[in-house]
Amino acid sequence: MAAGIGNAKEEMNPRAQIRLLPDGKRLHLNDGPIDLIVEAFGAASEIQAAYQAASARFVSVLDELCSELSYLRSPCSPENLWPQGAVARRMTAAVMPYASEHFITPMAAVAGAVAEEILSAMLRAAGLDRAYVNDGGDIALHLGEDEEFTIGMVERPDRPSLLGTATITTADPVRGIATSGWRGRSFSLGIADAVTVLADRAAAADAAATIIANAIDLPGHPAVTRVPAGELAPDSDLGDRLVTQAVGPLNSREKAEALDAGMKITHTLMRLGLIRSAAISLQGVTIIVREVAAERIAQHKEQERILLHA
Repeated sequence: MAAGIGNAKEEMNPRAQIRLLPDGKRLHLNDGPIDLIVEAFGAASEIQAAYQAASARFVSVLDELCSELSYLRSPCSPENLWPQGAVARRMTAAVMPYASEHFITPMAAVAGAVAEEILSAMLRAAGLDRAYVNDGGDIALHLGEDEEFTIGMVERPDRPSLLGTATITTADPVRGIATSGWRGRSFSLGIADAVTVLADRAAAADAAATIIANAIDLPGHPAVTRVPAGELAPDSDLGDRLVTQAVGPLNSREKAEALDAGMKITHTLMRLGLIRSAAISLQGVTIIVREVAAERIAQHKEQERILLHA
């Protein structure tokens, strides 16, 4: 381990696992359910400073979240008081746009918010060309001048295989990526295999991916197996809400119906400026929803429907 990277671990949090991966370039940070891969690019001294800052900030994150866990697991409402912790406030800000019309708790944005917080600590401590913090597939990005990242997208998180890539440049507003769906590590109310969202910030992408994935659904369909979240995880923020555990084969019409619901809310979130684009996948059908001029939206959606039925 590079000198100084793990110093805060023994002093503040003996649970935390902090180490450089065998490639000597990426930093692995683990504490209970939080598992991060961090990579920075730039001068060696700046990378060292960034990794020290990431490690020092990381060791207190889980305890901070646990101290406000009751709030973070409760449905978000515009009338609620805001939490105290920095990560908790990032989570709340990300889900608040949905609070008046959807059931959502700040936990819907926890992975993206943690990634943001660690990246922010790195950037306060060091001047980097580019960097990313990956929290289980929810990613916060930093891009300096004339830099870019190429990211891969998968249609099934449980069986990773690339369906395509997206290149994000300095000129793009996107600095956050998140994926949700019933096959992922978190519970979903919908039936999407995967919804990948690109947004200006990672926490915002995380919350939006949850909302879109929940909307891609066929309520009451006999091919969909649902179980109360509390039976699977008694401490789940979803309580007794039914979460998807299996989805049987669907025909083309059924896939189109579910994906149309996802496209509708995706376009709404894009118009509101909450996200930049999304890829939604269901049983081998993937639709990319990008920013388009207002006069082209109708044509774009018709092309998507043609693709669905091809």
